[in-house]
Parts: sequence; C-alpha cells; structure tokens
Amino acid sequence: MAKEQKQEMSEYDSARAPDPESGVDQAVLGPAWMYKPIFKLGKWEAPYFASPEFQLYLVSFVCFLCPGMFNAVSGLGGGGQVNATDVNNSNTALYSTFAVVGFFAGSIANRIGLRLTLSMGGLGYFLYVASLLSYNINQNSGFLIFAGAFLGVCAGLLWCAQGAVMLSYPQEHEKGKYIAVFWVIFNLGGVIGSLVPLGQNMHSTAGSVNNGTYIAFLVLMAIGFVLCWCLADCKYIKRRDGSRVIVIKNPTWKSEFVGLWETLINDSYIILMFPMFLASNWFYGYHFNSVNLAYFNVRTRALNSLLYWLMQMVGAFIFGQLLDLKCLSRPWRAKLNFGILLAVTMGIWGGGYAFQKQYTRESGSIDTDFTDSGYIGPMFLYMFYGFYDAAFQTCTYWYMGSLSNNARKLANFAGFYKGIQSAGAAGMWSMDAKKTAYMTEFASCWGLLVGSMLVASPVIFFKIKESTAVEDDLRFSDETAKDVLGTTTELSEFEKPQTETHTPTELSEFEKPQTQTHTPTETLRDSNDEPTPKA
Repeated sequence: MAKEQKQEMSEYDSARAPDPESGVDQAVLGPAWMYKPIFKLGKWEAPYFASPEFQLYLVSFVCFLCPGMFNAVSGLGGGGQVNATDVNNSNTALYSTFAVVGFFAGSIANRIGLRLTLSMGGLGYFLYVASLLSYNINQNSGFLIFAGAFLGVCAGLLWCAQGAVMLSYPQEHEKGKYIAVFWVIFNLGGVIGSLVPLGQNMHSTAGSVNNGTYIAFLVLMAIGFVLCWCLADCKYIKRRDGSRVIVIKNPTWKSEFVGLWETLINDSYIILMFPMFLASNWFYGYHFNSVNLAYFNVRTRALNSLLYWLMQMVGAFIFGQLLDLKCLSRPWRAKLNFGILLAVTMGIWGGGYAFQKQYTRESGSIDTDFTDSGYIGPMFLYMFYGFYDAAFQTCTYWYMGSLSNNARKLANFAGFYKGIQSAGAAGMWSMDAKKTAYMTEFASCWGLLVGSMLVASPVIFFKIKESTAVEDDLRFSDETAKDVLGTTTELSEFEKPQTETHTPTELSEFEKPQTQTHTPTETLRDSNDEPTPKA
C-alpha cells in the first residue's frame, strides 16, 4: 500500500511541502517554492508564500496602500477641499455603484478568481485621487464624479476579495486574530497617509490641501495596484494542518449567480445581519464632514485623521483578542462581545450627543485649532469614534466568519456586507450633500447602530456554533473532503466522532487507526497503511 500511495502522489512530487505541525509531507497543487519559508532569521521562519498568513499580509498591504490612503484623504473632510459639495456628490456616486457591484461581487470573484478581482479593484483608487488633484487645479467636477462612480465598481471587487481571504483562509480558532491583523495593517495606511497632509499643512491654516499631498497619495496607490497581482490562487493555499480552502473547482457565470441566490435562500438568516452591514459605514459621512470638516481647520483635521486611524488599530487589536479567547467557547465569545459592543455603542455615542449639542450647521465652519484650549475633549471623542468603527466592523466580520468556512459562501457574505455597507454610506453622503441638520445625521447614526445590533442578535446568539462541520461547508462546493482535508491522518480536528454505523469505505481517507470494535484490520490497513492496534 505504501508503494501505491507513493505512485498516487507522484504527480505532485515536485510540489510537496512540509507540514510544520505534523512533520509529514503532503501533496499540494502549487510549485514547490510556494511552500518554502520566504526567509529565516535564526530559528524563526517567515510564512511560506501559499500560507494563509502570508496571503493575509499581502492583502493587508494592498488595502494599506489603496483604501488605506483613500481613508486618509477622506478623513481630511471633503477630500481636502474647502467646498465639500462636489466631493459629496462624488462620494454618493461612489457608494451607489459600490452598493450594486459589491452585492454581486461574490459571484464575480468566485468566477474569475480572487487575484484578478483584487487587481481590478486596485485601479479605481489611483484614478479617484487623480480626479481630486485635477479638481484642486481646475475644479473639474465631472471628472471627479465619474472617478467616484468608477471607484465604486472597483472597490466592490477589491473588498469582496479581501473579505474572502480574511474569513475563509484562517482556521476557526484564529479568525479574530486574522481580522485584527488585517485591520491594524490596513489602518496603518490611514495613519501614515494622514502624516503626509499633516506634515505638508502643519504651518498652514488654509482650508484645502496642496497638490503635493495628492501626488504623494497617487504614488502610494500605484504601488498597491501592482502588489495586487502577487496574490496566489485559492487552490494553492494550504494551512499548517494540511487542510485546504473550500472553493468551487469548476465555476461558471450561471453557477455563481445561482449560487448567490442559493446563499440567500438556504442561509436566509444572513438577512438579519443586513442592518448591521448598513450601519457599519453609515457614520463615515458624519464623522468626516459633520465633525472633522465642520469643527476644525485643515491642519487639525489632518491630526484628527491620524488619531482616528490610529485608534482603529487599537480597537481592532482589543476586539480581535476578545473574539479569540481560548477560555470560552465560540458561542459564549459571540455573546460576550455582543454585550461589550452594545455597551461601547451607548457610551461613545452618548458622549457624541453631548458634543453635537454645542454646534449646528448654521454655525458655519468653526475652525478649531489643536492649539485652542477647547480642543482636548473633541479630540478624544473623535479618537473614540475611530476606535468604535474598528470594534463594530471587527465583530461584524467575525460573526460572518463564524457561520461558515467555505470560501465561495464567504465571498458572497463579504459581497453582501460591502454592498449593503456602501448603500448606507451613500445614504449619509447624500444627506450631508443636502445640508441635513447635524443632529439629524447624528441621530440616524446612533439609532441605526443600536437597532441593527438588536435585529442581528438572534443570529449571534443562536446560529454561531463551536465549529462548522466540513460536511455542511462542502454542500456549497463541488469539492470533496479529500480535496480539502489532505491525505494524512493528522487532521482529526475536522472530523466528527464516528459511530459503528459507518462503513470503512466511507471514511477510509481520514480515519485514524481504529480499535477492534471497528472493521477488520485488512480494510484499515488499506485506508491508512498503518497496522491496527491490538486491544
């Protein structure tokens, strides 16, 4: 049997990789270099290229350079312009197309692959900042609005690919960590991006940023676009335990759009999460324009933006740790974090209500500077707004990731999330463009956040289990257990306890050496190539 097994694996001999956990070589589908450590430093080894860790870092740095820099520009309020009306209209176009494309992006990603999806998504960010540079020179509002709409299409694709990688690549007990790592690196883009306008405008109290700011962002986004093409295909990814990512091997346009519909029908509980998806970016227009732009001058806005994204990193780290606590079961972690998030919602937005009562849209631009005596209180509030954004989105992503491990299904979930999220953002940008009262905007944010959590609570409390069975995930795929669990016996965490009613042929690929209460020794040797222990 050992010879037969060697012959069976010979077609993959050039692509074997050591399993760091079991010390067993397992067959893989990619070139051998993908499974060798990128580099070594003493006893420490960097993750291999086709590992979930390395791919997460790669996607994180793409988002660091593209949407991270976009966030830094948006965080200036009005895209760094004095007149935010045209920028608001552009953002409305952006999030409108984002909402439509994002909702269906899972089907597109499953059909064309995550690398092409991510790469197509990276292009729009470069063009958008180019339109802001053009607007800063000649006030070409048409180009700005077109670039916003085009970015919406691209962003829907990029964020779907990102969500699929972040949620489906890690093992179940590491999903909180993966979300936190991504969020920290991604928001580091906002932090560093905010340093650019802060440095260039530190000695200026003018209303808009200079051309050099936009050129610096253009260069960084171009690097991010090139980096997109380095993403490995899903079929090459192998976790440290030897398991693979569950995908669909032979997707067609028909199968993927039908699959999108099947997700909504067969996993209809996800609809209860839709209000949380809607709320997750609803407050951006309020934060950036109705607080930062309305209350502070340009250099203070740049400082606030820096602190906002810095606190996002803190929020993601804290909640990522809480979501992966080893001392609690996964259902209890879901409940605990729901309660903490609800308490944080009431505390931070309660402070926001007290602040919002101090000024209205009719007050005009207040132009508070960080040297003013009244700056400290609003500064801390704005920092905690950033903390809350990361906390809310980290929890929402984790709740989604706890419902499945199937990359195809999670790509659809991520598409739903980003599409509906963007519809909410478009709604707020539209409200701000129509000069809606600041307090009305604030009330819509706070009310939607609390209401959405209550609507989603049945999913969080009753649908999240300790583990998702492989059999359940494979129902939404054309792969088999052998495809995703590997060929060794080091994978028992994926198995359910078996009973004597199973036949040896049903489980022979994955069973460990059996006791004499199971089927005869000859059959077990045929499946494991290991002698059966004697009682």
